[in-house]
Amino acid sequence: MAEQGEEDREYPEYRRLEDCEQDSPPGEEEEEQLLLHVTEGPTDSWHHIKDLDSFFTKIYHFHQRNGFACVVLSDILELVQFLFVVTFSTFLLCCVDYDVLFATRPLNHSHVPEHTKVTLPDAVLPAPQCARRLRGSGWLLFLLVLAGAVWLCRLVTALRRLVGYWEIRSFYIRALGIPAEELCNHSWQSVQARLLALQRRQPLCVPRRELTELDIHHRILRFRNYTVAMVNKSLLPVRFRLPLLGPVVFLTRGLQFNLELLLFRGPAALFQNTWSLRPQVKRAGSRRALARGLARAAVLLGVANLALCPCVLGWRLLLAFFSYAEGLKRAPGSLGARRWSLYARHYLRHFNELGHELQARLGRGHAPATKYMDSFSSPLLAVLARHVGFFAGSVLAVLIVLTVYDEDVLTVQHILTAITLLGLVVTVARSFIPDEHSVWCPEQLLQRVLAHVHYLPEHWQGRAGRAETRAEMAQLFQYKAVFILEELLSPLVTPLILIFAFPPRALEIVDFFRNFTVEVAGVGDICSFAQLDVRHHGNPQWLSEGHTEAPPERQAEHGKTELSLMRFALSNPRWRPPPPARRFLGHLQAQVTRDAATAPPPRHLLAEGPLAASLLSEDSALAPEGLVASVLAASGLVARDPRFGQPCSTASATASLLASLRNPLGTPPCGAPESPGEHQCPEDRPALSESRLRSLSRSALLAEVASAEMSLHAIYLHQLHQQQQLQGPGPQPAGAPKHPFVTTGSAARASQLREMPLGGWAEEEEEEEEETMT
Repeated sequence: MAEQGEEDREYPEYRRLEDCEQDSPPGEEEEEQLLLHVTEGPTDSWHHIKDLDSFFTKIYHFHQRNGFACVVLSDILELVQFLFVVTFSTFLLCCVDYDVLFATRPLNHSHVPEHTKVTLPDAVLPAPQCARRLRGSGWLLFLLVLAGAVWLCRLVTALRRLVGYWEIRSFYIRALGIPAEELCNHSWQSVQARLLALQRRQPLCVPRRELTELDIHHRILRFRNYTVAMVNKSLLPVRFRLPLLGPVVFLTRGLQFNLELLLFRGPAALFQNTWSLRPQVKRAGSRRALARGLARAAVLLGVANLALCPCVLGWRLLLAFFSYAEGLKRAPGSLGARRWSLYARHYLRHFNELGHELQARLGRGHAPATKYMDSFSSPLLAVLARHVGFFAGSVLAVLIVLTVYDEDVLTVQHILTAITLLGLVVTVARSFIPDEHSVWCPEQLLQRVLAHVHYLPEHWQGRAGRAETRAEMAQLFQYKAVFILEELLSPLVTPLILIFAFPPRALEIVDFFRNFTVEVAGVGDICSFAQLDVRHHGNPQWLSEGHTEAPPERQAEHGKTELSLMRFALSNPRWRPPPPARRFLGHLQAQVTRDAATAPPPRHLLAEGPLAASLLSEDSALAPEGLVASVLAASGLVARDPRFGQPCSTASATASLLASLRNPLGTPPCGAPESPGEHQCPEDRPALSESRLRSLSRSALLAEVASAEMSLHAIYLHQLHQQQQLQGPGPQPAGAPKHPFVTTGSAARASQLREMPLGGWAEEEEEEEEETMT
């Protein structure tokens, strides 16, 4: 009863939080906060665009899809592909005589006696007979009508999208001054810089006078930041514990689409438009009623998914067959390749990180992650695989020799099937046999993965060689076969999650949106974590001690606030962080300087680079990989060198390279065209080779150096965090997850969100609530 009374108590009403950096000038806070696109002069064809979220999102997608021609061609071919799959499947079901094709029934060739072989036209039924079989199947006609309706909806959506992209094409040409043929020569940073310059000449949004890089990211990634934050706080996705497989994280594209429809875009969504929450979400007194409505909407959506499950499952099976069957026949080992799971793309994503930035970072981490996973081997499976591979390979070799001797062997029934299956068995068996030349170094391989993906659970430190660590890593870096299987099972599992697993979490999710939402003038409602505010969401265990006022329940897990802030500052060097963020970055630079003083000069660290690169890097000529490899080898190689008086830890080696790589965060690297002429590179600065500099454009050079620096910062911050943990952990939130694979109970999370202090951060007062209600 006490708990029930605690849940029913009243909470202060959510109110609008003004931007702490005075993003809008005084006097404009009272104005109606409409998001408008105001134009004059050469851009007079764009008027009163209220939805700047969609506008900036289309600008970004237009750039990433390489212009209007690629967009048109892609949409047309997707429509044609849908028609092809439906038409070809119908043809295979109704218009093929499989008795003739499989030679189970002889053909009547009395009119052509010499014709004895079966050809493909012989197995195709005449058009009238095909039409009769089609009309006689009611369920097939229903599916064709349903497919036609879906295709028409996709056609209308594609046409509307093309009209919008045509306007974006005109905007690129007339407003941004980027012709269609030159779009591929401009990076997104270049397009973003032109948008900021256009805002200074001709305001794009009212009442905000100055547009920043963070504003653009807020509008493009408004919903994505909420999803990343919910994954960080372990509200999503759903986790199961299966009897034989253990903990399983289930998140597929179908489930993600349904969750976005439920929370952001559907008729019962928590957002009333693309930039503002429903007023009920902001009032604590409406939380329970809103949670009941959200749970009811989830059940209805689950029932709709369950009703459409046969159609969706059949479509997924057809699409998977047409997509992967040929590749499986040509390269059976392709299903054994690994890819980052959809859950990993949310867990490893920074706040305010665009899709192409995440893809580039995970792409760089793919090779070391593959090496790490391949470094594990089971002696028992290896012995079994060697003998199974020998037996299957022997039979396969005999069949191949027989087909070479006489190709008529191929006409024997099921001989091609046997050859294909034996080849698959041999390929799978070889994947379990370890390379005899491999070197067992899981800790260094896992550090290479960390350098690129930036996030790893804390309890993995020092346990990289454990089978449990590999099993948890497999949830982030899964087999392609597992990905395909999850997508095929998604139509069956998604309705069950929406009906049974989501409703108990509805109240927690409503509390999450209420407690972690702020309204910024001229931008709208955004996830408070996306503000990169160390003061309100920093974690003292991640170098923000003394810079954060956040209680444990408001702290981001795994150092996501601090790492996201560093990444955004490095990727957008002209962005001016707010004062709390600047103080944290300055504190980080001071810590780097202190630790660098205890490490050898960078030239001595890089002298060990060739050896480290040969062990750890795919290409030692690449500067980022060379820097990371030097850091990983520093503690093991430099510390044993008698030329240096004291041991060199990985953190101090990283700090030494960071101190020489560039100035404080956000400033251009030395040698950049816009650097002041009097600024000289130190002698120990690890510069790129002259040939490398000539081959890279300025934007590519900045991106490569920023990527290397962020990799070093990720290693450095994790090392400092590990040292602080060894000295003694700070206060942890009650019931907070230790890592993404261990979750707290639903009641504990709900209590955390309900008891979260709102005074001061949301600036709520009971008198204002009464006035508003009046």
